[in-house]
Amino acid sequence: MFNCPLCQSKQYVQFHQDKKRTYFRCNQCLLVFVDPQFLPDPEQELAEYRLHQNSLEDEGYLRYLNRLVDCVTPHLNTDAKVLDYGSGPCPALAHLLNKAGFNADCFDPFFGPDKIPGTSYDLITATESIEHFHSPATEWQRWMELLAPEGWLAIMTKRVLSAEKFANWHYKNDPTHVSFFSVETFTWLAREYQLNVIFPDRDIVLMQKLA
Repeated sequence: MFNCPLCQSKQYVQFHQDKKRTYFRCNQCLLVFVDPQFLPDPEQELAEYRLHQNSLEDEGYLRYLNRLVDCVTPHLNTDAKVLDYGSGPCPALAHLLNKAGFNADCFDPFFGPDKIPGTSYDLITATESIEHFHSPATEWQRWMELLAPEGWLAIMTKRVLSAEKFANWHYKNDPTHVSFFSVETFTWLAREYQLNVIFPDRDIVLMQKLA
């Protein structure tokens, strides 16, 4: 028996089974997660991440990231301190945030720096990273400690819509995608951690820490 990696509940049901993995859905927080026996090891993860071809010269990738910048900018002061969490080998989002006038740091457990540069942030961004978390509860608690009062989380991840759509969903086929969130999961997190939550786009969620 194992626990839900987000809320630690032992109450979950099988959600989907394919040729490679088994997926469960928690009855409490509605997180969909991979059976722990199918979690990739760090070497497998790094090999997969090195296949990504993102760069500052890729205009499509920059447009994609700017969608998040455009959503969150109206909620921030120009001197806001930002942490891009899970920035990958190319810190393109931090580049865009700095260009917009913010003070952005980067952190990635595989590509560095070795530790988070600061201790308090007005904004933490996570673009296409939360679905990789083996222990989202641990990462979420770290975010809550790093986030300043009235600070914002800005997350990009594709959301679970239904069991039927999940069955044919390409997003689940990436072997490093192991935690899948829905509107209901983010709503549970907002309630549990006293956050305001906004869903400005199909794959973006903004959450504000209460003072």
